[in-house]
Amino acid sequence: MAVHAPFRLLLVRRLVSICTSSQRRSGPKDGLVKLSTSGRQTRTFSTAAVKRNDNEGDTSDSSPPSTELTFRQALLSKRRRPLSPLERVSGLLPRDALSPEVTQLREQNQTEPGEDANTRAEEPNTSACHQEERPPLSTLPGESLLTFGELLVAECRRRRVEFRKMFQLQAGGRLQSSWGIVLHEDMVGQHAGRFLKTSMGVSIFIRRASLEDYVLYMKRGPAIAYPKDAATMLMMMDVTEGDSVLESGSGSGAMSLFLSRAVGSKGSVLSVEIREDHHRRAALNYQRWRSSWRLRRGEEWPDNVQFHRADLGAASPLLAGRGLHAVALDMINPQLVLPNVVPHLHPGAVCAVYLANITQVIDLLEGLRCSALPLLCERIIEVPVRVWAVGPALQKDGRYCTRMAPIPDADLRRGDEASDDTSREETTTEEVPVPVPVPAFGSIPYTARPHCDQMSHTAFLVKLRKCVR
Repeated sequence: MAVHAPFRLLLVRRLVSICTSSQRRSGPKDGLVKLSTSGRQTRTFSTAAVKRNDNEGDTSDSSPPSTELTFRQALLSKRRRPLSPLERVSGLLPRDALSPEVTQLREQNQTEPGEDANTRAEEPNTSACHQEERPPLSTLPGESLLTFGELLVAECRRRRVEFRKMFQLQAGGRLQSSWGIVLHEDMVGQHAGRFLKTSMGVSIFIRRASLEDYVLYMKRGPAIAYPKDAATMLMMMDVTEGDSVLESGSGSGAMSLFLSRAVGSKGSVLSVEIREDHHRRAALNYQRWRSSWRLRRGEEWPDNVQFHRADLGAASPLLAGRGLHAVALDMINPQLVLPNVVPHLHPGAVCAVYLANITQVIDLLEGLRCSALPLLCERIIEVPVRVWAVGPALQKDGRYCTRMAPIPDADLRRGDEASDDTSREETTTEEVPVPVPVPAFGSIPYTARPHCDQMSHTAFLVKLRKCVR
């Protein structure tokens, strides 16, 4: 027995160590089993409690368990969210070592998710109340607010216009761009010429479309007579209210609109087009502008343009009995129709011809020389327009540049001494933030250069005047 005593003692210690290691290995599994079992019991209990209360008809005791369960599920869902690197590092550091920003972020993450849901649910109602309680806007005499059916232009302005679009206000419509969305309902009832915020918080400038905007952005068939050329042609022809004007080549209707405004309600414009698709497009663009003008001003745009689909070279019956104060031709071969047009043009009146290239100008002059028509070629011009970008000079940080005056040597020495004194004072005193002063008038240099977006060549304008020989 004395021999086996040490062996028994060693065996007992070995068994104790094996049991201890097995308990350590099985401890987490048992904990998981107990946790899952308790979870099943909790779910079973809550369901049973709800069923029992439904049967008894008392709902006062059923709300707390369901609320508690919802809160636990929210916490579990929040715990499953993957942590960001900042949250992982901040969770390992003590609270005293964290910056105020990180501390605030940790406190926000520890808030209850129910509060955020309630706050989010209340936000749409608040914004809807603000939209409903919008006060009525005051208007100046003769001013009208935006209504459905008007033609508007949206612009995104920063250092230059980066976005421009013409659209028509429609019920249920919305303005879409790369900078966000603006609902058409938010524009109705507003002043024209104001900034509105998109869904991304970018300011979009909303204004009514002018006749120049409409001509540039309306739907086109062929190329249009650009406003700079149309204005010059009106000055050449000296069109005034009450005149009777002939236009050959309706195109997309741009020149027809300019002539319609120039002759007024007492005048008339006869627009002739040989192609069916161009004739239809010009008439639609003209009617669309008249409808928008009626909503904008509350009065009718003069219905003084007659669109005809015909060949002016063989349309003598169309011009029978007419006297013309001016003629505007936008054709490939205008010299072919001049023999039918010139007899109806008043003596001393002007025929303005819109030609795209210089070879057409040469053909026109050669046709006049061969036909011996009573026309004098007064001018052949091109209307260039150069856009300039002029603005205050800015530094890289966005501040204005300032003009530096030359400093004499004596003032330079005094300035160095003063700067040394101020530097000594700053070392002894605390720094106080000084407000940035507004630069005085004339103290900021300006830069001026041709703009990067320039209009290229559009056409040559030929001024022909009828003479009596």
